[in-house]
Amino acid sequence: MKQLILFSFILCFTAVGSYAQSIYDIQNAVDFFKLHRSDSGDYKNVLDESDIEGTPFLNDEFIEGTIYTYQKVQFNDIPLRYNIYNDELEFQTPDKQILALTTPEIVEKAVIGENSCSYIPYQSGKKMKNGFFIVLAEGDVNLYSRPIVLFQKAKEAAAYKEPEPAKFVERPNEYYLRVGMDAAEKIESKKDLVNFFSDHQEEIEAFIKNNKVKMGKEETLISLTKYYNSLPD
Repeated sequence: MKQLILFSFILCFTAVGSYAQSIYDIQNAVDFFKLHRSDSGDYKNVLDESDIEGTPFLNDEFIEGTIYTYQKVQFNDIPLRYNIYNDELEFQTPDKQILALTTPEIVEKAVIGENSCSYIPYQSGKKMKNGFFIVLAEGDVNLYSRPIVLFQKAKEAAAYKEPEPAKFVERPNEYYLRVGMDAAEKIESKKDLVNFFSDHQEEIEAFIKNNKVKMGKEETLISLTKYYNSLPD
C-alpha cells in the first residue's frame, strides 16, 4: 500500500526582486517542499488502490509537469498527477516517495501533460469552497471543468447476487464559469449560460442555438466562452 504523505510549500524566496521568475529542477523542488505532519501528528493516508476497481486519478501515471506559484516561482519537470477523489495534486520525489500538496492556494497553475489545473474558489450551494479545476478557456471569463469520481463501497453477496468489489466510479464532469478573481459558478443548463452572459444575452442565445451548445459537449462550451470573450464590451 502506498502511503500518501503531506507536504507543504515553505516560502524561502524572500530577497528583493522575488517577483522575477526562478526555475528549479526537481531536486531543488524536493528541498523546497518540506514534509509536514497534520495537527494530530499523524501522516495522512489514502485508500489502498490495489483492491479497488477503477481509478481516482485523472491519469494513473505520473507525468512530468510544471508548477507556477503566485510568488512567481516556477518548478519544471516535476512528476505530477491529479487525484480527483481526494482533490489533491500529487508529486513524486526522485526516490519514488509520493507526496500531496497541502498548501495548494499558493499554486497559480499546474501544467500536467495536455491539462492545465488551477486551484480556485467556487460556489457550492450556499458554501464557498476551494478546489482544483481543469482550465478549458481563458479570458475575461474563464471556463473550467471539474472531474468527479465517487467511491463505492464493496457489497457482500446476497441471494442471486455476486459480491461486488469496492470501486471508484467516474461521473460526468461539472462545468464552471468565472470572472476575474470571483468564485467560479456552476453551470448546469442553457438557462444558466444565458443568465451568466446576460450582458450579451441576444448574441449568446443565438450562438447557443446556431452552434447546438450542450452541457455534455465540452467543445461547444469552449467555443461559446471564446465567442463571449471576443465580443466588445
